[in-house]
Amino acid sequence: MGTLQTTYHLTHQIVQYVGRHVGRSGIYADHKDFDNRTQPIDLLIQVSAELKKMTAFIRQEALEKAKEIEIKADEEFAIEKSKLVRQETSSIDTTYEKKFKQASMSQQITRSTLANKTRIKVLSARQELLDDLFEGTQKRLGEVVKDKDKYQEMCKNLMLEGLYALNEGKVAVRARKVDYEVVRKAVEAAKREYQDNVNKDVTIELDEKNPLPEGL
Repeated sequence: MGTLQTTYHLTHQIVQYVGRHVGRSGIYADHKDFDNRTQPIDLLIQVSAELKKMTAFIRQEALEKAKEIEIKADEEFAIEKSKLVRQETSSIDTTYEKKFKQASMSQQITRSTLANKTRIKVLSARQELLDDLFEGTQKRLGEVVKDKDKYQEMCKNLMLEGLYALNEGKVAVRARKVDYEVVRKAVEAAKREYQDNVNKDVTIELDEKNPLPEGL
């Protein structure tokens, strides 16, 4: 502001001086002032120097202001960039977590489905084996029943297995009516062998009131 005031003051002085001493033809009107004709030139030089200073000052202020604007713009850009990075990172984390949960759920469903299929296959194979075993056993029993001695021996052994497992003083045995004769003989044989082996008395009764179905 001081430079502008000084320049204005010097310019105003030049205008007043030229108005007093220079005529329309450009020749000095007052001969006495001829020796002082160099004063306007000195003033112009001084004004030019002040203008240069003012220009340099304005230029320096402009550069400083531009630098400040640039620094502020860089700071705002860095802040906005950091904000965008955080937002995108949060969005990526959320998307990843969602997809991870979906993948985990899908994996659990797939694993459960495979386990169920495997379990069904195992149960099916087990049932087939049991069916084959029962069928084979039934055929062999049919053959054994035809041989009374073998059938009686088998019944005795089955009774002994039950007696050893139960370890009771009194048990009941059920059988088909058609097998009563064989079972009675097996009961007496099992009773004697059990008493001999464990040195313990046991009572075995044939439950004739509740016979087994004939189809067995």
